[in-house]
Amino acid sequence: MSPNLDKLRTIEFSIMENKDIIIYGAYGYTGELIVRRCQELGIKPFLSGRNENKLTPIAEKFGFPYQVADLKNDDLDSLLKGARVVIHAAGPFIHTSKPMVEACIRNGVHYTDITGEIAVFAQARKYDEEAKKAGVMLLPGTGFDVVPSDCLAAHLKSRMPDADDLVLAFHGTGRASRGTSLTVVEGLGTGGTIRKDGKLKQVEDAHNVRRFDFGPINLTAVTIPWGDVYTAFFSTNIPNIKVYMGLPEKVINGMKWGKYFGWLMRSEFVKSRARAKIVAGKAGPSDSAREKATTYMIGTVTDNKGNSLTSTIQTQEGYTLTAMTAVDIAKKILAGNYKPGWQTPSLAYGKDLICEVSGARFTDL
Repeated sequence: MSPNLDKLRTIEFSIMENKDIIIYGAYGYTGELIVRRCQELGIKPFLSGRNENKLTPIAEKFGFPYQVADLKNDDLDSLLKGARVVIHAAGPFIHTSKPMVEACIRNGVHYTDITGEIAVFAQARKYDEEAKKAGVMLLPGTGFDVVPSDCLAAHLKSRMPDADDLVLAFHGTGRASRGTSLTVVEGLGTGGTIRKDGKLKQVEDAHNVRRFDFGPINLTAVTIPWGDVYTAFFSTNIPNIKVYMGLPEKVINGMKWGKYFGWLMRSEFVKSRARAKIVAGKAGPSDSAREKATTYMIGTVTDNKGNSLTSTIQTQEGYTLTAMTAVDIAKKILAGNYKPGWQTPSLAYGKDLICEVSGARFTDL
């Protein structure tokens, strides 16, 4: 029997396999962690992605069925036939999310992803009515971006129902993967985003800098265009939102140069050099590094009288947590626990979702 015929039969066999959960982008750093999480829980997902040379080894490594599929209508329709939920893990999502969302609605499949990109949340929300008519849930941000922070925002809202200002800050002791780094490159020189009076507002890089007590460390943090700037408004109805990330002073000082050299950072010359350096580096943190790392989050709400309340939460390292939350949410959907239309994690599953998944608890200060 020829090798090509063997491959064809493998793919045909795969198409007939159970497609309850499709992991698209299964060979990426975070995608593989999600695959591993499924294996740990005794779940048999169906794997997919655009690159056959990368997808096949992952499928063979874990013994899961697979199908190569590009982000084209015919490929996606074939992939999604008989499927129930997609965990979309192939970024940068600003380029990959839209065709998958449209295909999921077209085929009656629930859509989830692990994005943290504001533009992707906004783009997915435009399909809210179509998704409702199709009985499909659209839930972007089922990973570290934005499950823990969205739940923290909802928890703070429950403590102060009339809050009109929300500040979230986080600090992680781990490092970024290739995929996350490449997403950052796409946004070089474009500035930041905050929400003011209910509307998104573009601001300069390093728009605001302040110190936060993250528990074991007091650290300077800087505003970043994190997904909660978009999603937390719908989760809480709080009109003014900023998100900060704790970073070394030298990194923050470097970000400030974006005010003057944003045009250069946006150039393809700079971006292509940055991409090449990232691709040549390690895929992401090792298992041992992730096990040792921790994420610290702090949030504060304030009302129009100046009263403030603060809460914190400490969770697993970001990539580890992403695998946990993405798979847990997919399991909930399979069990019939979902709301059609565009959702945020806390709108779909409540503020205590992060506690249920991670074992963490909110600390009210």
